[in-house]
Amino acid sequence: MTEVVIDKKKYVLIPAREYHALQKKAALKSAPEKTFSLEEARSYSKKLIRKWAAEK
Repeated sequence: MTEVVIDKKKYVLIPAREYHALQKKAALKSAPEKTFSLEEARSYSKKLIRKWAAEK
C-alpha cells in the first residue's frame, strides 16, 4: 500500500486484487433494499407525492 499526497489530500494506492476484495466485503455487509409489492409501491409513491406537493 502506497500513500500519495496531491494538493494536500492523501490518496492510498492498493493492488486491484485487494480493491476488488474490499468491494466484495463491503457489498456483503450492506443490507438489501426492501422490495415492495405492487400495492405497497403505489401507496408509498402516492404518500411521497403528497409530501412533495405539500412542500411547494
